[in-house]
Amino acid sequence: MNALTRDLIRLTEKAEEEKPSAADSRFRQEIHLMPPTGWLNDPNGLCQFGGVFHAYFQYSPFHAEGGVKMWGHCTSRDMVRWEYQGAVLYPDQPFDCHGVYSGSAFTEEGVMYVYYTGNVKLEDRADYDYINTGREANTVLVTSRDGQSFGPKQLLMKNADYPSDLTLHVRDPKVWKEQGLYYMIQGARTKADTGQALIFRSADRMNWTLHSRVETEEPFGYMWECPDYFEVSGVKLLSASVQGLEGGVWEDRNVYQSGYFLVEGDILNADGQPGCGNSGGSQPESSQLESSQPESSQLEGGQPESRQTGYRLSEYRLWDYGFDYYAPQSFETEDGRRIQIGWMGMPDCEDYTNPTIENGWQHCFTFPREIFVENGKVLQRPVRELEERERDIAAAEKGKGSISEPFLIEGYQVYDMLVDRISGNHFRAVLAEALVLEYTDGRFEMRFLSRDKGSVSAGRGLRYVEPERLESVRILADVSSVEVFLNNGEYVFTTRYYPERTCVRVEAGDADIRFRVIESNL
Repeated sequence: MNALTRDLIRLTEKAEEEKPSAADSRFRQEIHLMPPTGWLNDPNGLCQFGGVFHAYFQYSPFHAEGGVKMWGHCTSRDMVRWEYQGAVLYPDQPFDCHGVYSGSAFTEEGVMYVYYTGNVKLEDRADYDYINTGREANTVLVTSRDGQSFGPKQLLMKNADYPSDLTLHVRDPKVWKEQGLYYMIQGARTKADTGQALIFRSADRMNWTLHSRVETEEPFGYMWECPDYFEVSGVKLLSASVQGLEGGVWEDRNVYQSGYFLVEGDILNADGQPGCGNSGGSQPESSQLESSQPESSQLEGGQPESRQTGYRLSEYRLWDYGFDYYAPQSFETEDGRRIQIGWMGMPDCEDYTNPTIENGWQHCFTFPREIFVENGKVLQRPVRELEERERDIAAAEKGKGSISEPFLIEGYQVYDMLVDRISGNHFRAVLAEALVLEYTDGRFEMRFLSRDKGSVSAGRGLRYVEPERLESVRILADVSSVEVFLNNGEYVFTTRYYPERTCVRVEAGDADIRFRVIESNL
């Protein structure tokens, strides 16, 4: 341990001990992972290791609006109740001195291998610019046998090891094993300002060579952050948080997007020659997966195709259509489920804010979601462990839920509400007399009644999607966050909100309504 590490440990402990009234803030949540103080962003190193779930996070404990990043660490036995274990990785080496950036955890034979991007900012250079001369993006490895104590850091790759046509923006390694070899995917930005993913291959987890590059036929954003590649029920998905989508449907979305491509073919064994490709072609007949992207997504940037031989990428579909969602990462549980967690925040968005800054902290993670495929669609739902902490409070009585007599319940901040078997596509719910969820004329909206930054919305406005039908709506609310799952997770909306009242009113005809409270301390 060097002197810088010791100083950072002492400063972090002091910030956590002297934190403002963060722990007592009325907006702190019960079942969502949050920082003890300061700033939180991307989920990192998600895994189940020795039966325990580990979640690391980008952490700046000294200021609620960000700063130099380290990794904080939380653990859980059920992904519902998380316990903070302290900061574990500090920016204390020449190759990561301005931030321990995003990365992943790979576990094998009782060892956790953590790969991350070491960030170095070169702002004192005379020729400094943010894209081409202003930083170092170093790929770093550390190992642990308990998830808490880590060995020496090892620098594996630096910018000179990446293709020469790339900018200095290469980051966010995600590692997995397949057919006896190790693979790593990283996001990249080319000098032509196009986004892509790099795939590296290794036989020993240490020495990595560039295997292939994944891109679209037409430019699709200028940077693909936090890439992830996995299979669910034989369906291959390439997830990426894309920066630089403009025009058309993207004008009504967040500053940056998080979504996925369906992969036809094999991006791992295409031809092994980076940059080689063809024009794509028609969708293979073998595809068994439906796309339920709204028709409006066919506007600018809606139909990217592969430039690499051997595979084809589908249209890009968002993981979440709400306000606060970015940089998701997934992992596989010991029982074979694919779990994904995202950052409930949005970078570089001036339209809205978070009142928790006044209490010395900002942001949280989404509740863990299980990714599954059903009836040809990629779906999301809260992990099943949540049900073990739920207690039935009320169900709709006959006649309740109609316009004449809506279903109304008050006094609960943390709940899981399911409105099922919706008939006639009629649905309207109002949370805290401020947040409206409504389906009408083929469009589902999440909207706030006020966009004032001093209101419940803190400046948030409207998000929407255009499903053909509405069969069910599930609302997961936790003090200052709401996650809404349509049609068993076909579409998801996430937002932060800051209610003055704790009530929900539902109009849904003769639908079945179940209301459960969540008791995180059970």
